[in-house]
Amino acid sequence: MAIKMLFTPNGPIAVSGDLSELKLTDSTGQPIDISGEKKIFLCRCGGSVTKPFCDGTHTTIGFQAAEAAVRGDG
Repeated sequence: MAIKMLFTPNGPIAVSGDLSELKLTDSTGQPIDISGEKKIFLCRCGGSVTKPFCDGTHTTIGFQAAEAAVRGDG
């Protein structure tokens, strides 16, 4: 099953599918263990203390995401 990323309204990125195929690394290139997970939620608001994962902080800080995706030139 393909990996699917859903940008939830004013919330995290929900990632689902065959996560055994997803290689998630931190800013230093170290792998982040997501083995056994069926779905993960990645922080978009920047406030989570469990980055890169969502901890629900977006609901308390009033995070508002863009209404629609905008394609960049780069």
